[in-house]
Amino acid sequence: MKEVSIYTDGACSGNPGPGGYGAILIYRSHVKKVYGGEPETTNNRMELRGPIEALKLLKEPCFVNLYSDSSYVVNTFTLGWYEAWEKINFKNKANVDLVTELAELCRIHKVRWIKVKGHADNEYNNECDRLAVAYAKMIAAGTAPDTEGNPITVETC
Repeated sequence: MKEVSIYTDGACSGNPGPGGYGAILIYRSHVKKVYGGEPETTNNRMELRGPIEALKLLKEPCFVNLYSDSSYVVNTFTLGWYEAWEKINFKNKANVDLVTELAELCRIHKVRWIKVKGHADNEYNNECDRLAVAYAKMIAAGTAPDTEGNPITVETC
């Protein structure tokens, strides 16, 4: 099974408001960035969208080290929140659609969740933050290339 590292972040201007997400996938010497956003969203939705869009890019089941600065996202899967919410049929829970989609992707891939400190010294997390904030600003300014939720992917080496 291939081992991939994924870094993600989300941002929102207002809550709700225009938001963006960014993710960086690293496999050996290959680096792929994915980012996008939505015109009316929340920060937590963008924090969830980053891992979703990154995991959807994987072409086969992988072992994934997934780094996020979002306690909400990491704790959902490391502290058993998802399973507890599932038992109560997600009653009064927000973001059920995205949490469920992410859980389904985690059934395909073996994901190890790693909490990182936001806005600290992790270069990849900081780059994801820049991507997310920049896209949210483009949406707010009306200059985003896509506001339909379609991710933009860039490969670098």
